[in-house]
Amino acid sequence: MTFVPKESRYDEMLYNRCGKWGLKLPAVSLGLWHNFGGIDVFENGRAMLHRAFDLGITHFDLANNYGPPPGSAEENFGKILKQDFSAYRDELIISSKAGYLMWPGPYGEWGSRKNLLASLDQSLKRMGLEYVDIFYSHRPDPDTPLEETMMALDRAVRSGKALYVGISNYPADMAKEASRILKELGTPCLIHQPRYSMFERWVEDGLLDVLEDEGIGCIPFSPLAQGLLTNKYLKGIPEGSRATREVFLKKEHVETAHDKIVALNAIAQERGQSLAQMALAWVLRDKRITSVLIGASSVKQIDDNVEMLKKRSFSEEELEAIEKVLK
Repeated sequence: MTFVPKESRYDEMLYNRCGKWGLKLPAVSLGLWHNFGGIDVFENGRAMLHRAFDLGITHFDLANNYGPPPGSAEENFGKILKQDFSAYRDELIISSKAGYLMWPGPYGEWGSRKNLLASLDQSLKRMGLEYVDIFYSHRPDPDTPLEETMMALDRAVRSGKALYVGISNYPADMAKEASRILKELGTPCLIHQPRYSMFERWVEDGLLDVLEDEGIGCIPFSPLAQGLLTNKYLKGIPEGSRATREVFLKKEHVETAHDKIVALNAIAQERGQSLAQMALAWVLRDKRITSVLIGASSVKQIDDNVEMLKKRSFSEEELEAIEKVLK
C-alpha cells in the first residue's frame, strides 16, 4: 500500500532553530539506535516511521553501527525511504555518524579521515542516498588530531555528501576547539549530540554554555535514561526489560534510582503527565536544547512522547520539587 502522509502533519509540531543557523528541527526527533535493525520486525519499524512523520517528526537520526547487526538500521531505513518517503526527501532531515567500531582492522573506527569518509560512503550506499543532512563525528578520538577529524567533516560537506556537520559525546573544551577549527575551515559546526537526562546532567557543567556561545544546536540522546524515566521500572524490573539484557542499563542502575523514579512519577502525575512526558519536557525546558531524540519500540510510544508537547512549561515550584528529588 502506498504511504500517503497526513496533510496536517505540520500543524502541531514545534520546530526550533538549530543554534544560530537556518535549519529547524522538530522538538521531538526519532532515533533508530534500537528496534530498526536486522533482528527486529521490519513492518513495526516502518509503521513507527510513518506515524512519526504524520506527527510532524521530520528528523530521523541514524549511525553506521546501528542495528544489530551493525549497518542494518541504515539498510532497513533505506528500504523504507525508497518504498514510502522518496517523494518527501526534501521534507526530511536524515543524519548519520561514524566513530564506533564498524569493520575489522585499524581503519574501522575512531576519527581518522580514512574512517570517517569511508564510513560516510558506506552509509549513503546502505540508505540509497546522495547525501545526508547531518554527518557527525560520533565520539572524540584520543589518538587522532582534532584537526584531522574536523577536516574530514569539512570534506564531507565540500564533496556534497553532507549538508551540515555535527559532533557527539564531545566534552565542553573539545567541543569549543572543534567549533573553532570548523569555523576556520569554513564549515561551521551545526549541532552537538550529548547524552542528557534528569539522571545524567554533565552538559550543564559547561557544555551548554559553550554551545550557546558558539551558536551550536543541541539534541540530547537518551533523555529517558535508557527507559529509567518511564513507568516501566516503577514496580521493579520486569522480565525481558532492557535492564535484564543490556550492557547500557544494568539491574543495579534501576535499583539505585528506584526511589527517585517513584518520587518523580508522583510529580508527573500531579502535572497530568506520564513520567516519560515530564522527563522529555524537562530536557526541553532549556532554550539551548533544539530537540530531544527519542527511541521507540511501538507507535504508541511515539504518540505518548509527542503528547508531551501539550504541556512543556514548568512552574518554579515544580522545578524545585524535581531538583529536590534529583539531589
